[in-house]
Amino acid sequence: MRGVWQAETEAERLERRVRFQELLYRLRGEPDTLLPFHQALALRPKGERHLGLRTIEVDKVVGSVDRYEDFDRHFLPKTPHTLERWKRLRALALAGVEFPPIEVYQVGEAYFVKDGNHRVALARATGQRFIDAYVIALEVPVPVEPGDTLKDLILKGEYAHFLERTRLKELVPEAEEIRFTALGRYDLLLSHIATRRYFKGLEEDREIPWEEAVVDWYRGLYQPTVAAIRRLGLLEDFPGRTEADLYLWVMDHRHFLAQELGVDLGPEEAARSYEARFGPWWKRWGGVLKGVWRLRERVS
Repeated sequence: MRGVWQAETEAERLERRVRFQELLYRLRGEPDTLLPFHQALALRPKGERHLGLRTIEVDKVVGSVDRYEDFDRHFLPKTPHTLERWKRLRALALAGVEFPPIEVYQVGEAYFVKDGNHRVALARATGQRFIDAYVIALEVPVPVEPGDTLKDLILKGEYAHFLERTRLKELVPEAEEIRFTALGRYDLLLSHIATRRYFKGLEEDREIPWEEAVVDWYRGLYQPTVAAIRRLGLLEDFPGRTEADLYLWVMDHRHFLAQELGVDLGPEEAARSYEARFGPWWKRWGGVLKGVWRLRERVS
C-alpha cells in the first residue's frame, strides 16, 4: 500500500512538471514532442543489424515507433492514459518487480522505442541513466543525434534523399557535409546541378552524364564558393546559418548581378559583393567608401 501511495504522489508531481514544461516550450515556440520513427525512415536506411542485448543511455532515447504523441520530448507521459500506466509501473517498481529489456531501433547516436515506451518514461522520471535494450541498428547515410528536433530530422531526411539522388559521397569521397537551416533547399541544389549539366553540354556539344555533372558542380561551383565564403569570414556575419545557406544566397546574388551587369562574376567577387550588399552595416558602409575612393582616384 505504501508503494501505491508513493506512486500516486509521484504521479501528481510528474503531471504538474509535464504541464509546466509544456507551457515553457509553448512560450518559446518550440516543439514538445518525441521524434516519430517513420520520419527516421526518410533517412533512406540501407539495412539493419541486430545487435542483441545492450545497455544504452536513457537520455539518447528520443523517439518512438507508434507512441510518440503520448509523451513529451523528455519521454514523460502527456496524456491521462499514459500517466495512469506510468503510475502502475512505478508501484510495481517500488514493490521490487524487475522489468524485461525494452526493444529499440538505433539510428546514428539516437534510439527509437519499438517496445517499452512506458518503461523508458519510468526511467526518465526517476533519473535512471541506463536501461537494458534489444537493439536493432539501422544503417543510414545521415545519422540522428540525441538533441535533434523534428525539423532537424526532416532536414536530414532531405539530405539523405539528395545524397541518394547524387551519389555525392561515392563520386567525391572527400566531399564535406552540406547542411541547411531551412527546408526544401536540397531541391535547389539538384536544380543547380541540372543547369550546370545543360550548359556544359552546350559548351562541349555532348551529352553530359549525370555523375559527371554532380562532380563538376561540387568541385567547380559549390566548393570554390564555399572556399570564398570561408576566406571572407562571411559566416560570422550571419549567426545561426550554415555555409550551404550562404552558398545559395551568394549564388542568387551572382545570378542577379549577371542579369543586371551582363557579366558573370566569379565566386570570390560574388561573395564580396554579397557581403557588401547584405552584410553588417559597417561592412556595407566600408564597401560604399571604397567605391567612392576608387571613383575619386579615377577622376583625379
